Amino acid sequence: MKTISKSKLKSKLLEFLRLVESEGEEIVVTDRGKPVVKISKYGDSPPTKELFGQMRGKVKYFEDLTAPTIEEWSEL
Repeated sequence: MKTISKSKLKSKLLEFLRLVESEGEEIVVTDRGKPVVKISKYGDSPPTKELFGQMRGKVKYFEDLTAPTIEEWSEL
């Protein structure tokens, strides 16, 4: 992970963006030595099925969300 000041980034932004795009390098931008922004390659989000697949069949749906349920919460 590279670190660069805002002033240096301003003059060479396109060069650094190409580096991030081609090599996947992450860049931390600093202001007076303190990190303020991280630039990284955009990644696609995993599909919904992959994210929530293990929950299939475990979620209960109730018609009226304001009606009390008859089930009690069990202690863990």
